[in-house]
Amino acid sequence: MRVESSGVTLDVEVTGPDTGRPVVLLHGFPDSGRMWSRQVHALSGAGHRVIVPDQRGYGRSDKPSQVDDYNIVLLAADVVAVLDDVGVEKAAVVGHDWGAAVAWTVASFAPERVDRLVALSVGHPLAFAAAGLEQREKSWYMLLFQFEGIAEEWLTADGWANFRQWSHHPDADAVIAELEASGSLTPGLNWYRANVHPRALVEPPPEFPPVTVPTLGVWSSGDFALTEAQMTGSYHFVAAPWRYHRLEGPGHWMQLEAADDVNQLLLEFLA
Repeated sequence: MRVESSGVTLDVEVTGPDTGRPVVLLHGFPDSGRMWSRQVHALSGAGHRVIVPDQRGYGRSDKPSQVDDYNIVLLAADVVAVLDDVGVEKAAVVGHDWGAAVAWTVASFAPERVDRLVALSVGHPLAFAAAGLEQREKSWYMLLFQFEGIAEEWLTADGWANFRQWSHHPDADAVIAELEASGSLTPGLNWYRANVHPRALVEPPPEFPPVTVPTLGVWSSGDFALTEAQMTGSYHFVAAPWRYHRLEGPGHWMQLEAADDVNQLLLEFLA
């Protein structure tokens, strides 16, 4: 289905029975909704109604040209627009990578639309900001991504060699093919340019209302880009039941590398 939000049209796939408990799955960089295929199968098979958008800038969704069009507030508003269009009052919201940042934002500012929150890999934005120098060192690429044109050239050079080496993506060939076919690379990088400008290093952090819905945070020990502290520290910003689970071994893309473990965690928490 196609959903309109703030002048942008989003492509959304809905799977499972209409009477099932709604679950929204939000992808991050550099993926599209396609990366959730193993979770869609498990969740819909268990009776959930699974809602998977290509977030703005990705896949078959619109790709606005202005950096400001990717502000986190607009990204969160997209999720609310999807819920409205599907006819869902409340849903469990599951996010990975940038999708987790969007999920935290929706749960903070529109808690009446969320009944469960699951954050994979990326912790609360304020916990991420407070995670210290080790996290800043791991996030070096966020500074590179601020340089329009240079970041795109660096990632795609020599048949995307730098992208492959940096990301360790287990499905790199398919991701690269999709980025090339859909023109999603610059829009995806604009998420970084709109939300993690270098001035954030010296300016006061934004204010987020406490999360007031039950929340599960999952971090994997092989993650090249994220420290455990930015996830475990998220409990400071959750005024509701908080659960943390550490997956031993998988890298950043746990949904692909440890799909069965992730599916089990989701099914148990959503039950």
